Amino acid sequence: MRQPVILVAEDEPLIALDLCDTVETAGFAVEGPFEDISSAMLSFQKQKPDLAILDVQLSDGNVFPLAEQLMAEDVPVIFHSGNYGPSEVTERFPQACTLAKPCPPAHIIDSVQQVLSTG
Repeated sequence: MRQPVILVAEDEPLIALDLCDTVETAGFAVEGPFEDISSAMLSFQKQKPDLAILDVQLSDGNVFPLAEQLMAEDVPVIFHSGNYGPSEVTERFPQACTLAKPCPPAHIIDSVQQVLSTG
């Protein structure tokens, strides 16, 4: 059985490495981490992930346009943000899961598994 692929877009290096390590340790394949929207978009165009974990504010701007494209292709999104509160993101993307930084690894994995099982 193929491992689900999780695209990770996060521009803070320590958080990005920790997030990727958490996801890989839980048995998922990781694409990334990508520090900007353009590199995440290129990866998405080459290989559609099963899920994306996106920091809302990346080095080259706000990730909402990327999230909209992912969702249009039926890729579920988990927002992982320190700049935007869950209510701000949920207002714009009611179907998406939102986690506030810092988020414990177990909570991240629970969210990934829940989103993949309902998606």
